[in-house]
Amino acid sequence: MKLYEVYPLFDIAIEKGKGCKVWDSNGQEYLDFYGGHAVISIGHCHPHYVEMMTHQLNTLGFYSNSVQNPLQQQLAERLGKASGYDDYRLFLVNSGAEANENAMKLASFYNGRTRILSAEKAFHGRTSLAVEVTNNPKIIAPINANNHVTYLPLNDISAWKAEIEKDDVCACIIECIQGVGGIRMVEADFLQQLRTLCDQHNTVLICDEIQCGYGRSGRFFAHQHLGVRPDLVTVAKGIGNGFPMSGLLIAPKFEAVYGQLGTTFGGNHLACTAALAVLDVIESEHLVENAAEVGDYLMAQLREANLPHVTDIRGRGLMIGIELDVPYKEIRNRLVHEQHCFTGCSGTNVLRLLPPLCVTKADADDFIARLTAVLNA
Repeated sequence: MKLYEVYPLFDIAIEKGKGCKVWDSNGQEYLDFYGGHAVISIGHCHPHYVEMMTHQLNTLGFYSNSVQNPLQQQLAERLGKASGYDDYRLFLVNSGAEANENAMKLASFYNGRTRILSAEKAFHGRTSLAVEVTNNPKIIAPINANNHVTYLPLNDISAWKAEIEKDDVCACIIECIQGVGGIRMVEADFLQQLRTLCDQHNTVLICDEIQCGYGRSGRFFAHQHLGVRPDLVTVAKGIGNGFPMSGLLIAPKFEAVYGQLGTTFGGNHLACTAALAVLDVIESEHLVENAAEVGDYLMAQLREANLPHVTDIRGRGLMIGIELDVPYKEIRNRLVHEQHCFTGCSGTNVLRLLPPLCVTKADADDFIARLTAVLNA
């Protein structure tokens, strides 16, 4: 049997990691400025994380959600304090798509409506409803195309207002920094007006913080730069530093109903231990503050470098897009094969930088030197 190939793969097998570096099967070192799709938050193989996970695995790896798991309550309390949402409640699942799926279900249970507003170029996942609010027809199967969703231009409040005032909108779902969409930023005035409209029309506001959250933007959540509190916040990726995990932060106005939501693996003992270890390191090593400081430094140095083919540099914290006047593919491939540096991409011409939150200014300088070597060749 062979694998069902769904990605074009680099001919590289990564076998080891430490901090912001990874090594392949031939012993070649790479600078990791992608963090495995923003998953690696505290760095590869952090010793505290490894110690906690090893201890938990030696104690109990899994038991079902039919019994109490004190680690879940510990995580809820810690996450509430770290994020400023200690009055919300936490529902734990396994992936970003699953978190968004449950957020939209909960919104529909809340107001009984079926229509959702999503932004053009949005990406929210690949499960049935999550893929329907993802603005990419190539990945929406016919069975998922159920006409629940209206796509609207990002930051065009008049377009969103016209739809919300029809009073049939269940929820608005927003990435405050679009990742797959090209590191596109939500404007504060837009989100604040959207919050007001949702309140006026009993519409649920969902902020998808799966990629831009968990400290990456230089605040715990990206929407906190914009002065808004959503009704539902979805988190994943960096929450577990590589262990599959996600969560849904739920405002007090939602009533918990037994059996309405459920999960087999969500919030299991290993997952909660991973998330607790991540919070330990984020707090003890001040990684949210580091993301803000190093992110500002990296963007400033990139702009000062005035590199050829670079037409724009945008982002917040350690979520940065470098827009090029040439397709990203050749540049990204040369970064990997010639300069031994991993980056991501968005669209056809944006390099997407999502390094671990422990990245240093020296790492930033190293990356710029490698990028300069490629773009000046």
